[in-house]
Amino acid sequence: MKASAFVYPWDVNGDPGAPARIAALGVGQVTLAAAYHSTRALTPRHPRHRIVTAEYAAVLYPPGDRWAGRGLRPYPAGRWAPGNAYGAAAEALAAAGLEVHTWVVLAHNSRLGAEHPDISVVNAYGDRYPWAPCIAQPATRAYLTDLAAEAAVRPGARGTELESLGWYGLQHLHAHDKTAGVGLGDAGQYLMSLCFCPSCRAGYGGQGLDADALAAAVREALEPLWRGTAGDEGWPTVGKLLGEDTAAATRAWREETARTLQEEAVAAVRAAAPEGFRVLLHADPVSHHCGANVGVDPAHILSVADGVVVPCTGGTALLAPFAAHARAGTVLAANLTVVTGMGGSPTTLAADAARARADGATELRLYHAGLASDGDLAAVRAALAAR
Repeated sequence: MKASAFVYPWDVNGDPGAPARIAALGVGQVTLAAAYHSTRALTPRHPRHRIVTAEYAAVLYPPGDRWAGRGLRPYPAGRWAPGNAYGAAAEALAAAGLEVHTWVVLAHNSRLGAEHPDISVVNAYGDRYPWAPCIAQPATRAYLTDLAAEAAVRPGARGTELESLGWYGLQHLHAHDKTAGVGLGDAGQYLMSLCFCPSCRAGYGGQGLDADALAAAVREALEPLWRGTAGDEGWPTVGKLLGEDTAAATRAWREETARTLQEEAVAAVRAAAPEGFRVLLHADPVSHHCGANVGVDPAHILSVADGVVVPCTGGTALLAPFAAHARAGTVLAANLTVVTGMGGSPTTLAADAARARADGATELRLYHAGLASDGDLAAVRAALAAR
């Protein structure tokens, strides 16, 4: 089963030994970040630094002329990934015999939301989420579609993995995050992620809902969760709290919005890409979920993209809904964390990979070659050598 390791450009640039070290893991591919959100990352083997602070979401290459004069445009990276950092890393990795695919983060950008607050998701209380651009807004959709095409199709890339190509909501690892005081569960996360920007208010109207009444209903529905008195059964709880018909109408609006954006973005990537270029989405088969692994309808997304990357750390149950709709050539990549300090289990990688294969996975994704300790990487090498 083919395996690919996630890598940042700063894991490679300035470290001449990095490409050979990654190739020696036994992977045939790397998924290299071309557009990425803000982060603080450990680089445990780099000869020049140990911590990289990416201060804002940025493209890791010089953005093209298509952005001239546009209000929403990608930001070039600062000192943490200057110039064409992606290109330099991609060349070095390809020279080591690795197939390079791009890793593109889309609807997750705190700086964009801070500088253009009107594009952000607005919850039922009127709070804006600057990290979450609302994918219903025409300007946001145009920005995300063009960014997907440009960042995905970098010189020499054989494919791409598009992350957060859908709704982002409340759940977000933010600087010194302090939002875990109340366990909202799946239902509360959905209700707190419903957007009430002008585009979404109009969208609810198209579903027969009054936006003001809906916002009031959402606030009322959340009250038991704030008091800690509502059990969470996932979507059934949303229906109980909001009313079945109202809940279904909100979900219909959001799912149609995400589906059409995904169709547009994938089509834009294909139009810009060479023949044989693979397009995958980081995805969750529960369609109302928000986040990096966007909620999708498995049958629909596998009719649009070449496959999906599915979170499998802690279990492979999310593979089955996609496997039920896979066709010949569909890529079902099981994403397994191999960094012990981040909850991964590199010592059980062989068993986890076998379980993923049994549940329908055709490939592996290993998160993350740059963040892992030497001991973690040794366990990965042993597991992949035993295949």
